[in-house]
Amino acid sequence: MGAGHGPAIHRAGDSAVHRLPPQCKLAAAAGFVVVVVATPRELFWAFAAYLALLAGVAAVAGVPAGFALRRMAIEVPFVVFAVALPFIGTGPRVQVAGLALSAEGLWAGWNILAKATLGVLTSVLLAATTPPRDILIGARLLRLPAPLVQIAMFMLRYLDVIAGEMRRMRIARESRGFTARDVRHIPAVARSAGALFIRSYERGERVYLAMLSRGYTGTMPVTGDLTATGGQWATAALLPGPALAVLVAGVL
Repeated sequence: MGAGHGPAIHRAGDSAVHRLPPQCKLAAAAGFVVVVVATPRELFWAFAAYLALLAGVAAVAGVPAGFALRRMAIEVPFVVFAVALPFIGTGPRVQVAGLALSAEGLWAGWNILAKATLGVLTSVLLAATTPPRDILIGARLLRLPAPLVQIAMFMLRYLDVIAGEMRRMRIARESRGFTARDVRHIPAVARSAGALFIRSYERGERVYLAMLSRGYTGTMPVTGDLTATGGQWATAALLPGPALAVLVAGVL
């Protein structure tokens, strides 16, 4: 499932991180992010320690820095917002390189930038070492609501199908001389979007009926043994455990 999206973010390997069951990695990543979010923004050294922990995970997993950085582009809107906060923030101003910046805006921008960066990097490493389908299976094994997991599984599976349908519709429009250049072409694009929605809905109905005829009861079968041993849980705890120790040391 989701084979068309796997290679873009998933990096195949046989490291200790790759071999961990998905539920262990998912729980470790979630625990680590919770610790990062709970860290006071004034603890600069703590964020440096968290980054070092993630760098260690990347080194063990064999994930190059360039691979991770390219896939962190999703963070750009957060970076732009964080950079703008010192300029638009209110309250006392401080002089930085000849600019009068909001002191509270500087703290808020740093807080967003540091925590968002660590959170996105954690997600990138999780996705790089775990196939998308395994992540969803791990969520199911962690007792996340079954309907949400099933919806995510179907979304992942049919994202390529919908994208392919969009490409074919675009090629059909362009083969007839249509090119969207300005607002006058919005109605044509809107009709295409409506047609895509109808086709997707009807396809979903057919797939659902086909699944019911094959015995679908609301859950997808899990092939293979994905049970986790105590040792594997302990290995996964090597990320959130030290992070929690750093947080406690910084707060106390």
